[in-house]
Amino acid sequence: MTSLVYIHGFLSSPGSYKAQATARWLKAHRPDIGFFCPHLTPYPRQTQLYLENLVESLQAAGPVVLMGSSLGGYWCTWLAERYDLKAVLINPSVKPWAFMPEYLEVDLKGYHTDDSYRLHAHHVDEIKAVYVDALTRKDNYWLLAQTGDETLDYREAVARYQGCKQTIEEGGDHSFQNFDRHLPELIAFLVARDR
Repeated sequence: MTSLVYIHGFLSSPGSYKAQATARWLKAHRPDIGFFCPHLTPYPRQTQLYLENLVESLQAAGPVVLMGSSLGGYWCTWLAERYDLKAVLINPSVKPWAFMPEYLEVDLKGYHTDDSYRLHAHHVDEIKAVYVDALTRKDNYWLLAQTGDETLDYREAVARYQGCKQTIEEGGDHSFQNFDRHLPELIAFLVARDR
């Protein structure tokens, strides 16, 4: 069975709109695809180890594909290169460590949960450690970005994923408005056996 791993963004959770929309669509239209959306902490090394273990365990049962939003897009890129997986990236973070200083040594709270966290300087090094310098399998990626993203500059993602399939929409915001209308095409891209 094919497994889709959805990786949520910074301080988000499996309760995010896009994760829930994807789960609902798969249940209704592609129940043959397993859906996995783990609740990840903002601690990079902990997340890295968890995602490695998850992907490797799922690969034992069949193909794995990825979908990620914001910081989740950064993690998807690392996993896609490490394991040669297809990935859909939604308003992805390109260099998340650039934003981390403002989140260091302060109390952080999850958007959908009561979880609280505190990041330290060594976490910046941990997130940099999984940066992929060059994309070697550009046909594995589909970038979706909206120019009205108020959190990240969409142009950084356009440049980073140059040569990859891209859908760039005018307006919108960081949540990627009306995301679910793309799901039929996105899932078809992820599960296509064209390589």
